[in-house]
Amino acid sequence: MIWIVLDSVGIGELPDAADYGDVGRDTLGHIARSRPLKLPNLVRLGLANIKPLANLQPSAKPAANYGKASTVSPGKDTTTGHWEMAGIWLEQAFPVYPHGFPKSLIAEFEFRIGRRTLGNKPASGTEIIKELGEEHVRTGFPIVYTSGDSVFQVAAHEDVIPIADLYRMCEVARKLLHGPDRVGRVIARPFTGTTGNFRRTERRHDYAVEPPRPMLLDVLADAKTPVFGVGKIRDIYNGRGVDDYVTTKNNADGMAKLTEALAQRPSGLIFANLVDFDMLFGHRKDVEGFARSLEEFDALLGPFLDVLRPSDLLLITADHGCDPDPVNPTTDHSREYVPILAYTPSSPGGTNLGTRATLADMGQTIAENFYTSIPHGTSFLNSLAS
Repeated sequence: MIWIVLDSVGIGELPDAADYGDVGRDTLGHIARSRPLKLPNLVRLGLANIKPLANLQPSAKPAANYGKASTVSPGKDTTTGHWEMAGIWLEQAFPVYPHGFPKSLIAEFEFRIGRRTLGNKPASGTEIIKELGEEHVRTGFPIVYTSGDSVFQVAAHEDVIPIADLYRMCEVARKLLHGPDRVGRVIARPFTGTTGNFRRTERRHDYAVEPPRPMLLDVLADAKTPVFGVGKIRDIYNGRGVDDYVTTKNNADGMAKLTEALAQRPSGLIFANLVDFDMLFGHRKDVEGFARSLEEFDALLGPFLDVLRPSDLLLITADHGCDPDPVNPTTDHSREYVPILAYTPSSPGGTNLGTRATLADMGQTIAENFYTSIPHGTSFLNSLAS
């Protein structure tokens, strides 16, 4: 089974979107309306059958089974979405900090690392190193920032604060952030370069909250089912149940590593997150960049579909939305349905899976395939064979 999460590629507002200030937000819908999209493979699978999308004609005979899923847990961040897929329902959303972290928390962090900090505000990662990178290089103070997600991010130039020291600072933050400040992830954001030419490096590292037990990757481990993570999957689940993993530089690299894994691994779950949609385009309100990224993924998807074996099952979905529509000024994630495309070469497809009550339905489907189960969700495995 191959599970690909298109990070932030939501497909329309959830019924409770008003509670999050997200009325009218529709990631795929707004991108499709921006201009004609060339998505022949996704359309052939049934993407435009899930809901009407401007400039995209629904397939008369979708090759995949298609539908969409709701998020039960409160929140609209990466950790919430991925945890719910694995069968974890949260009672309370992870905290976010639209005005920066409390001064007392930052003071304690500074005391523990022995340095002052810069920033302490929500920001784009690339923009904040443009703004504060030179001061950071001059002073040696790490840059602390957050986003619309539940994250505590620490950025530092690799020549100013060595990677090992940056990771240690993030470990300090992870231990400090508990109780009401239990953020979903602490993220090390190393960068390099010179003023005006700073760039983030690939040595990012996430420190996630430990997921509750049991979740999908736990039960797969108990069933001796191998799990291979691609991208930030290992970090999201704090390494639990992931036998092996690779990090990725971008979506194209992720698809290349997915293809390699498919050739090398005869069984188990290959679980990937493709982050470019979110990191490079959604949060930056770049509609055209988002559109091009979808087209790039679609072009890479075609050859990938060709190498699937008859017994393979491919699930394509998302974890939340991040609508880049410029009409809405926020750069935050959006509370949206996520698409589901479930394709296997041995089935004719075409089944409408409808609106699933929870993202955990996908995890339950995977669990059932490997003769186990998770706490939440209703499997649609039987529908895929019809």
